[in-house]
Amino acid sequence: MDELELVAIQLVSVPDVAANLVQVNKQLSDWQSQRTSSLPALVVLPECFAFFGGSEQAQLTLLEQDMQARITKWCCETAQQYGIWLVTGSIPTPSIESSKLRATSWLVNPAGKICAEYNKVHLFDVDIADNTRAYRESATTLAGDQAVTYSGEIGHIGMAICYDLRFSALFNAMSAKKPLDVIVLPAAFTYTTGKAHWHNLLSARAIEYQSYVVAANQGGLHANGRETFGHTVIYSPWGELIALIEQGNGWISCHLDHKAQEHIRQAIPMAQHRKVF
Repeated sequence: MDELELVAIQLVSVPDVAANLVQVNKQLSDWQSQRTSSLPALVVLPECFAFFGGSEQAQLTLLEQDMQARITKWCCETAQQYGIWLVTGSIPTPSIESSKLRATSWLVNPAGKICAEYNKVHLFDVDIADNTRAYRESATTLAGDQAVTYSGEIGHIGMAICYDLRFSALFNAMSAKKPLDVIVLPAAFTYTTGKAHWHNLLSARAIEYQSYVVAANQGGLHANGRETFGHTVIYSPWGELIALIEQGNGWISCHLDHKAQEHIRQAIPMAQHRKVF
């Protein structure tokens, strides 16, 4: 695997697809104008990047054929335009149940080809002491049932979304045959749960799997009153926080140091020691 630039974009998405796409392009243009290397780049968008802050039912309008084609075209053309590997946060896509969507994340290569597709496995059905109080993602979303990785020229990439972060069995499945070089985690972590657990969980996953973790979160107050935690971060395979943006729209980046990662794995060979029960 060659060296790689890791990039995470944070948004405060609104229930307006066009406005969100403009904001992503703004962040990508800003990042590109400040780049100091020509390394391949892996860019991660947050969960629900194209539409957030409206009603759960309003998301279903994104399943219309024209909107699906528009978002898919934008994702592929954006990866081509910037010459990046793009993790498309999460996008509502059709499921086998007409009243429910899939929360889908794609990995798109610089040629605009979708190389991997992950459907969110763990759905956020919880009660939280915040403005929203009751979250029932399963009311409109059908859960995925497979761990998904991509293995190729940018390394072995593990794909997860938001609430998945709490369930280490998913990451065990991703790394069963080959260690993960990077875990990508688009998210819309709430302010309350994020403040309590976000950094602890991300650091733990980085340490457990000796992997870079690129976590792109929504970061602010949304149109429906929901407040997301932000704190988009990149963690090293040693569990160190490399880069952080706390709130609002923005981006962070770092260079993946493959030699340093291999040194950690050789010193503490966890992949060899991990038992499957």
